[in-house]
Amino acid sequence: MRSVAVIVFSGVQAIDVSGPMDVFEEANAFLPGAERYHVQIIGPGGIFNASNGMRIAAHRTYGETDAEYDLVLVAGGPRLAEEQPEAAMLECIRRLSNSAGQVGSVCTGAFALGHAGLLAGKRVTTHWQNAHTLSKRFPDAVVESDRIYVRDGKLVTSAGVTAGIDLALAIVSDDHGSKVSLAVAKRLVVVAQRQGGQSQFSPYVVAPSDPKSPLAAISTFVMANLKSRLSVNDLADHLHMSRRSFARLFALETRTTPAEFVENARLDAARNLLEGTGLALKEIAFECGLGSPHRMRQVFLRRIGVTPGQYRASFKRPSK
Repeated sequence: MRSVAVIVFSGVQAIDVSGPMDVFEEANAFLPGAERYHVQIIGPGGIFNASNGMRIAAHRTYGETDAEYDLVLVAGGPRLAEEQPEAAMLECIRRLSNSAGQVGSVCTGAFALGHAGLLAGKRVTTHWQNAHTLSKRFPDAVVESDRIYVRDGKLVTSAGVTAGIDLALAIVSDDHGSKVSLAVAKRLVVVAQRQGGQSQFSPYVVAPSDPKSPLAAISTFVMANLKSRLSVNDLADHLHMSRRSFARLFALETRTTPAEFVENARLDAARNLLEGTGLALKEIAFECGLGSPHRMRQVFLRRIGVTPGQYRASFKRPSK
């Protein structure tokens, strides 16, 4: 059997635990006994509360288990992005991860992996609201804020909340093929395979906290001129600054480059048009400054791993 350890803690988000567990349990209905999943919750002793008040009891405590698991999955919780996990939990993560074939996290569980020293040099994701904090706290990690889940070697991380279901479905597909994962998705009445990002939250271009700041002026200028070329000189000239001073200020304020900021804005605008309109791809590419459908396709594949057509099929809002 494929053994899975789900590491939890007081204040864990219940769906980060139950979502993947339900996927594995439903998969067992389609698998012979020797290939089924055996899932254990590893956590603190006694009964504790999830963030929604649900009472939880672990199968084994952090210190009780020295078993080798095929998959070690760390669940997330609302406080995990700000509070360091207890030492016993981090020691358990390190110990079990050393022998596990695969290690992963759901939502803010990525922070626990970071505190355990498992994110350095790795491509990872987490809830879009916490992606910047994760990147700042663990600068050696490459945080991809607009992916449902990310694989990097034996490390697999997922975005927020229900994305743990997507991650578990992907693992089932890897283990037993797409036919089984599709059957599980149908049983759970969920999308069989989401590959894109949570565009309605616009994780790329975030409104500056100070509307009078230079960054706010640039953000307004970029969004109003997406069809233009928008070079670094154009942005610097808008603020009446030298190119060097502007680049230094921009990097300090945004932790990104002007070129990346402009591309992010164009990508956000394109996603919104794909979701909310029936415009042809060539029209969307022109309106957002992406030039051509071919160029827009390249940007979408590089940034969020799907084509514009696939993105529209997954996220287009129904007309009223």
